[in-house]
Amino acid sequence: MTSTADRPDTGRRRRAPADLGPWILAGVAATALAVGLAELLAWVTGPVGAPLTAVGGVIVDAVPAPVKDAAIALFGTADKLVLLLVMATGLVAVGTGIGAAQRANPPMGTVLLGVLGLLGLLAVLTRAGPTVADTVPVVVGTGAGALFLTVLTRRTAPSAQPGAALDRRGFVRVSAAAAVLGAAAGVAGRWAAAAAARAPAARDLLRIPAPAVRDPVPAGADLGVADVEPWLTPADDFYRIDTALSVPRIDVDAWELRLHGMVERELTLRFDDLTARPLLERIVTLACVSNPVGGDLVGNAVWTGVPIRDLLAEAGPSAEADMVLSTSEDGFTASTPLEALTDPGRDSLLAVTMNGEPLPFEHGYPVRMVVPGLYGYVSATKWVVDLEVTRFDRAEAYWTSRGWTARGPIKMSSRIEVPAEGGRTEAGPAVLAGTAWAQHTGIAAVQVSVDGGPWQDAELGSVGTDDTWRQWVLRADLPGGRHTARVRAVDRDGTVQTAEQAPPAPDGASGWHERTFTVA
Repeated sequence: MTSTADRPDTGRRRRAPADLGPWILAGVAATALAVGLAELLAWVTGPVGAPLTAVGGVIVDAVPAPVKDAAIALFGTADKLVLLLVMATGLVAVGTGIGAAQRANPPMGTVLLGVLGLLGLLAVLTRAGPTVADTVPVVVGTGAGALFLTVLTRRTAPSAQPGAALDRRGFVRVSAAAAVLGAAAGVAGRWAAAAAARAPAARDLLRIPAPAVRDPVPAGADLGVADVEPWLTPADDFYRIDTALSVPRIDVDAWELRLHGMVERELTLRFDDLTARPLLERIVTLACVSNPVGGDLVGNAVWTGVPIRDLLAEAGPSAEADMVLSTSEDGFTASTPLEALTDPGRDSLLAVTMNGEPLPFEHGYPVRMVVPGLYGYVSATKWVVDLEVTRFDRAEAYWTSRGWTARGPIKMSSRIEVPAEGGRTEAGPAVLAGTAWAQHTGIAAVQVSVDGGPWQDAELGSVGTDDTWRQWVLRADLPGGRHTARVRAVDRDGTVQTAEQAPPAPDGASGWHERTFTVA
């Protein structure tokens, strides 16, 4: 009789999958688990520790300006979402490599995952104001992913106990479950962080005093032409271009602004200190330097805040100073000419409301800068926490160091919004309409040429100040068929908008906008 111990191996012992596919899935799963858990933990520790945000910030900082311009031109305000999707695709590729390495030579995949975690940790440490707590998500997430991959490998080794070993089907199931769990954790973490950043409680309870000086919307500013952007842009429709992949969460009670540098007296202000001052309401059109000819990276809103010139007057800038370097909570910097902030005829603000409500989180809550006549990259710092009075030859701002000009005055521009490109309009007087802007100089006229014909003056909407855009409309009798219209503006100084075509970089786009349409 043969004992149980003497029985030959029947081949029923479970074996590790020999083909590459399951191991690739395992590598992707370990990577997803590491990143997903880190993103979820960052919801607790704070957004600085979120690896996708940190690595994305490093990418944004490192990518050459022409690439950024192309991304904004192609994807517009969806550029951040596209970057996250590209990063997710890259992580899948990295996970594929980790799985292949683990199959070929354990524990090389685990080592590569550790290297990935180290890179994520270094990215976190490059962000503004990292703390020890901000390192926890990446460390814990990487450890969890490495542990999963190590245990999975051991349970498929020939030496694994029969009851604990995994066959190919079990291997795939465990890996797939881990991948789903990691992805779900990552999505949940980013969703929770976004929800927390938009948590309405503190913002909705915020009570900001009424402005001492109001800026009423002028009657007739909005011409009421269908499909032309409203004269006042709703906050939800206002363009958003910034370097923050994660919207900063700032406790208004903890917010503080430091004004220092080449001044006689350094100032430190809390939010209550700021809003206790007389507030000024101004309607100002903001524009992004990345806006192409005819683009939509421009908006008009009612802003309420404290004149920056008053704070600078208290601080006493040095006669040698010519620039204020503003810094955001997320580390972004902008260089604003000192003369623009002290100009008594230009109401540059530390704004606390937008269209009568506390600033939206995405647009700078609780405090941002608004400077008429300058592109946002040199003036419109959101989540502002620091103002340093200095000189252009001593300090360089974020975008200036990447090849953009240092001072950034907005170029006069105009666009056709109706009819749409390639659209159709009814016979009879064809309606052509749009918007024009020349902040801090003002629009005096808008002219339209159809099919290369003479320039015709358009009807203009009324305007309260030179710091806002103006709507225009032209009703023209045109024959049926295909037509091309182009538009140009004239400012209050009599300067005609240039026809010279220029790209956004390095100081803003220029040229006449045109549209082709058909009269039915």
